[in-house]
Amino acid sequence: MYKILMVDDDIEVLEINKKFFEEKNCKVEICSRSTQALDLVRNFKPDCILLDVMMPELDGYALCKQIRGVTNVPVLFLSGKVSEDDKIEGFEVGGDDYIEKPYSLREVYVRIMAHIKRNSQKQTQKRDDMIIDLDPFFVDREKHKLFYGETEIPISNKEYDLILFLAQNPGKEITFEEIGLKLWGTYIETDRRSVMVNVSRLRKKIQDQTGVDNLIETVWSKGYKLVNPGR
Repeated sequence: MYKILMVDDDIEVLEINKKFFEEKNCKVEICSRSTQALDLVRNFKPDCILLDVMMPELDGYALCKQIRGVTNVPVLFLSGKVSEDDKIEGFEVGGDDYIEKPYSLREVYVRIMAHIKRNSQKQTQKRDDMIIDLDPFFVDREKHKLFYGETEIPISNKEYDLILFLAQNPGKEITFEEIGLKLWGTYIETDRRSVMVNVSRLRKKIQDQTGVDNLIETVWSKGYKLVNPGR
């Protein structure tokens, strides 16, 4: 069930629109005061927002700017202001669509559904781009965490940097020097021991948490190699 927030100073219009969208199996919140709308955006977490432009206290353009500081869900303007400049301003402040009054509710519904689906696809793609799959492990780049299935494996920042570095270099031979430079920014031959300690600590931690022999070898099995400097 999609959630729609409607903001307009005309209560009668809000009630008519709400009834139509509820019959389309949408969950609807309405707001007749633009100064209260931002709290609804935060608490209701709508999938799409319909904004009137001409409202007292705060017009739709100014409200849209504030909304964009809270969420990236689609914002559609419904307005009697129909000049080219009006529409351009609507898009410049972050609106996704601009529908002239009077409008067909059927058309508004179709447009809303199209915007919601496109936004959902973009968010899914964004999440996919932030995941590195090392089945049955995966690295979540957005959260900076390592998971085994649905279970988070608690690791330090340096251990995260290590496994992320390996996961971002499929099929490449990784030297101790490259790891040292990635983890600390510098490397001398005596740092080789520190690299080995970090690798061993990560192996043991993952084995203790999951029972899997170690993630490093899982990574190796996908074509990674850890080699000595100078090879």
